Amino acid sequence: MQARGKIAAVIIMGVSGSGKTTIGEALADKLGFVFEDGDTYHPASNVAKMHSGIPLTDEDRWPWLQAIAQAIDCKAEANTPVVIACSALKRAYREILVHDREDVRIVYLKGSHELITKRLALRIDHFMPTALLDSQFATIEEPLPKERVITVDIDASVDEILTQIVHQLHVTLTPKAS
Repeated sequence: MQARGKIAAVIIMGVSGSGKTTIGEALADKLGFVFEDGDTYHPASNVAKMHSGIPLTDEDRWPWLQAIAQAIDCKAEANTPVVIACSALKRAYREILVHDREDVRIVYLKGSHELITKRLALRIDHFMPTALLDSQFATIEEPLPKERVITVDIDASVDEILTQIVHQLHVTLTPKAS
């Protein structure tokens, strides 16, 4: 399927373990978009800090967010719609990503601390240790209505979450041309 509509990018936001990669990859596939994990834009110093259990500061995040924003612009120029997984925990971070880009949407994968802790305990080979989850929950700023963020409860199946997102994005799915 491919999405018809004027969306250049969908940012999947939430704390670590909320399902950004799983939902992002599935949504990109469903919409006919490409998927990118925002974590790949972190400089090595950020990854090393997180791996060591040290929370990132705003100063650590600004260059990372600018790199993601630049990637969104490059994809839009190339007419390549993209789904990007990115924590985007603070309003200021989301502002950098959306700015004046009217064709960018944000989906917030919201879940309880308990549910996400269970999910993180099952993860292997990820640089984000479970110890930083408390830091992320302390940092996250719930989206305001003026941000027009689609909020989805993650205590559901992947298919149910995708259905909610596609419905709220107001896109029409059409079969891919063969």
